[in-house]
Parts: sequence; structure tokens; C-alpha cells
Amino acid sequence: MRKRLATAAGALLALAASVLAAAPAAQADAQATPGFHVADGRLLDANGGDFVLRGVNHAHAWYPDRTAQTLKDVKALGANSVRVVLATGDRWTKNDTADVAAVVAQCKQNRLVCVLEAHDTTGYGEQAGAVSLSRAVDYWTSVKSAVQGQEKYVILNIGNEPYGNTGYASWTADTKNAIARMRAAGFTHTLMVDAPNWGQDWSFTMRDHAAEVFASDSAKNTVFSIHMYGVFNTADKVKDYLNRFTSQHLPIVVGEFGNMHSDGDPDEDAIMSTARQLGVGYLGWSWSGNGGGVEYLDMATGFDASRLTAWGQRIFSGADGIKQTAKEAGVFSGTGPATGSCAVGYRISDWGNSFNADVTIRNTGAADVKGWQLAFAFPGGQQLGSVWNAKAVQQGTQVQAGNESWNETIPAGGTVSFGFNGSSTGTNGVPAAFTLNGAACAKS
Repeated sequence: MRKRLATAAGALLALAASVLAAAPAAQADAQATPGFHVADGRLLDANGGDFVLRGVNHAHAWYPDRTAQTLKDVKALGANSVRVVLATGDRWTKNDTADVAAVVAQCKQNRLVCVLEAHDTTGYGEQAGAVSLSRAVDYWTSVKSAVQGQEKYVILNIGNEPYGNTGYASWTADTKNAIARMRAAGFTHTLMVDAPNWGQDWSFTMRDHAAEVFASDSAKNTVFSIHMYGVFNTADKVKDYLNRFTSQHLPIVVGEFGNMHSDGDPDEDAIMSTARQLGVGYLGWSWSGNGGGVEYLDMATGFDASRLTAWGQRIFSGADGIKQTAKEAGVFSGTGPATGSCAVGYRISDWGNSFNADVTIRNTGAADVKGWQLAFAFPGGQQLGSVWNAKAVQQGTQVQAGNESWNETIPAGGTVSFGFNGSSTGTNGVPAAFTLNGAACAKS
């Protein structure tokens, strides 16, 4: 999207001495604890729990004096994350190491996961002044000390909308190179990569090369981000795009979207409902401060949480909105997976009235499980169809699935998988809870 944001005059505000003094301690926070990571196409937090981004974007690079209050406000409204605009210094005044450290500290103080993005790459190849992903990597390397040790709280979005509608065929090679350089520089964070075509991937360049890009990451810890504006103006387009990723067990989030746009009317209802059904994260654009004709994308008028716009009301309080679907990251609440020694992954490929579900049971205990029964409840009007690699029955909304002779044992640390198809007359989605032989399992 071509974003015309009103920029704040002058240099960034000076940082408080107390925040600077705390930065070294923050950088050293729990280095030994793993951070966010990708498993079986899902984003997991440091405790191993499924984490689904539900938040908004904030233009910190232009409005640094608004950041502290913005983070408090979006947290109070139910968000679990915020995507923060940073500038590399190539197009806009650089957000330096001290400033980035302060932003991370403020996110943590408000129990928000920080998705940090470098914005100067926007529309590279088409937009005058835009810089390459390689320059974005240079920026991240220059501020590395601000995010090192924060892998439990921070996701690094390498570059915003890194190609316009010119030269986007280079996206695959350039993204692979950027990921490789980030890893070589010692970044162990989950990395997020945006699509080309102003983030909307109408050419399907990211969609068709995502598996290749993911495989190139030595850490296998990359998440893909699609921006949904006018290109995604029907439910079919939204569902098809997101299902292409989830059906391949590739991690996808909607990194930006709005309720209207000059390039077409995005179907925000379909974006939010499909994200909920598939367990896909979303981050709406944007809290406040839009200018140049796209002021309608503000969620809060004049950064005032008491004056939410129609878009702000929709994303926070509407169906499938943030208040209804957001869950705080386990690293803040002190909770991880459900008690027990199992974790269940449930992936849907949804076609409206019919769907496929792929189910993976992971034995996280120290002993083999011999003979298994998995129980769960369908969340809507689903009806079980044919089943493979398991025997299953349905009574009302309740489903019981058990082993076949060839997959009777789940080794310690191992997995078994089965699948089924079905029909749906209501809103599809992931079951709320699973039990394995009567014991609660985590969702993965």
C-alpha cells in the first residue's frame, strides 16, 4: 500500500535516562530461554504455546512522542501485539539503538509482543528513495544490541513492502539473501518477511516461493506477512490466499489490512473471520496519524482512545475482533501449554461448505503412549466425513478419534498424524481444547 503518513517535524525525542540505564539489563534477559519459533507452520512463544498475533500498527518513526500512550491504549483495548514502524535513516530519521531499546522496554511493560519493522524499504524499485532489503539488514545489524536477548518478546519484520509493482521478480532471491545475512549476523529471532507488490502479492510471487524461502532459513524460523487492501476485495480471494499457506503448513500472518482503501474495498469481515478460523494472526493498519488522503485508516481520532473511529470500533469490538479473539503471550502471563504431556496441531483447509483437517499429536512426555484416543468438540455446525489414519466417531459436536493398528504407539518426543474431511453449515474453526486418553493437551 502507498501510505502517505504525516511525518512529525524534527528529530526523535530524547530518551529518558532511566530507560537507557535499564537497557543493558533488558538485553541480557533470559538469553538461554528460547524465543518465538515456528513449528509445523505455527508460531509458538517461548513457553511452547501457540501464539496468534492480534494487534495494530503504530507509526513510531513519525510519532515517537505518541508511542508510550499508544501502547497503553491498545493493550487496554485487548491487543496482544503491536507492529512498530521504524526508520533506517535512509528515507526518514533513523530510530537508533537507544530508541529501539526504549520501544522494546515499553512493549514489555505493557505485555505486548513487539513486531519491529524497517519502513524505508517500502515500494523499492518503484518508490523514489526506497531502499533494498540489504540496506534493511544493515540497519538491523546496527541496532542489534537493542534486540539481542529479547527473542521472547520481539519479532523482526525485516523490511516493509520491499517491492512495489516493478522489479518484484527479485523478491525471492533478495529475501533469501536477507534472511541468510540476518542469521549470519547472529539474529536468532523469528523473522517476518513482507510480500512484494506493495505488500499485496497480486503476482503471487511470495505465495508461490514461500516454501523455498522458508527452507532457506537455517533456523526454519520465518513467518510470511501479506498486506490485504484492495486486492483482497472478496472472501474467496482472502480464503484462497491464506489457505494456500496453512494447507502447506507455512506460517502466514496478515501484517496490515484496513476496512477501506483507494485501490479497492478490502473485505475486512472475511479477513478477520478467516484468520480466526485458520488460527492466523492479524495486525490492522493503523492506530492513528495517517495523512495524505488515507486518514480513514485511523482507528483513533487524534490518537485519542476515547474517540475510536468506525474502523477502530470494528477491529477492536466487532465480530472476530481483537477483544473477542486475542490471547496474551504466555511469556507475560506465566502460562505455557496446557498441563499434560501432549500437544495437538489442528490445521484447516476450508472451502466454505466443506473442509479438510490435518491433526498432529505430539507426545511431549518421557514415556511412549501405546494406544490413544483423542477427544475434542467441533466449534460450529461441522459434520465428520471420511477419516484416514484413525478411526473416528461423532456424537453431536463431540468427536472421538483413535489409533489404527499401524500408528498405535506415539514415541516419547514423537508424533502421529491423521486427517479427515467434513461439511460445515456454520462458522468453521479450531476446537477450543483437546484431550489425549483423558489428559488435557496443549494446542500447537
